[in-house]
Amino acid sequence: MASYLDFEKNIQQIDEDLANAKIKGDDEAVKILEKNLEKETQKVYKNLSDYQRLQLARHPDRPYALDYIQAILSDAYEIHGDRAFRDDPAIVCYAGYIGGKKVIVIGEQKGRGTKDKLHRNFGMPHPEGYRKALRVAKMAEKFDIPVLFLVDTPGAYPGVGAEERGQSEAIARNLYELSNLKTITIAVVIGEGGSGGALAIGVADKLAMMKNSVFSVISPEGCAAILWNDPSKIEAATKAMKVTADDLKNQGLIDDVIEEPISGAHRDKENAIKNLSDYVLKAIEELEQYDKRELAAIRMQKVFKFGAFSE
Repeated sequence: MASYLDFEKNIQQIDEDLANAKIKGDDEAVKILEKNLEKETQKVYKNLSDYQRLQLARHPDRPYALDYIQAILSDAYEIHGDRAFRDDPAIVCYAGYIGGKKVIVIGEQKGRGTKDKLHRNFGMPHPEGYRKALRVAKMAEKFDIPVLFLVDTPGAYPGVGAEERGQSEAIARNLYELSNLKTITIAVVIGEGGSGGALAIGVADKLAMMKNSVFSVISPEGCAAILWNDPSKIEAATKAMKVTADDLKNQGLIDDVIEEPISGAHRDKENAIKNLSDYVLKAIEELEQYDKRELAAIRMQKVFKFGAFSE
């Protein structure tokens, strides 16, 4: 069953009327309602606010890492474990082919349904998840295979056990190692890019964001609570923080914005997935022109620019 946000109520009503018209076999009503749906879709999604994009980034119907992996990766083989503690299901790793090219895909997976969400810890990785990601990335380096990172997390898990096992060290280690990785790397924020939990697999030669995704150092709710002692001021915080793909592209913090269908990835998964796949193949072809050591040097310079500013 589809989920709808507050600003999608008119679309929900048309969807329900359209479904009923199809059940009744009323072809004339179906045609009219389909036209109405197209107009309403254009009206609703053409001028989204920053807060509405944040809501879309968190939409429960939005494609997650495994949706992309299952759709674009052929001959897929899952790789488990960090070889030190356990296999963290909040991070998934696969080897396979995209458009005939060997690729390793590493993604943060939130889970669908109560059981799966609990199993995957709502997409919040433990340190062993980040260590698994690094182990697989180093394996890709050994065999000269491009790596695709799919970023989608509210943040790294802040629990006591995670801290005891070295959460901050695992994130810092990934930042260092991925900055120096001698193979092609591409990172795409497909939903939420939450703080260090996103950065830990977000260092790459190409950093892109889906149009309706967000990337921030803290959640807008957390920002509102700290600055104004009022989490309800989330809309003002979202706007002030500049968390959207277009904002970050304008600031030079990401390389590209991957367009989504006009109705968003949550309503048109197939075309959203195709857009990401096309982008990845094009990026790999572009990056193949560089020497791997040169790529690593350029990547490191990009990392050093994060947070730099001049008055």
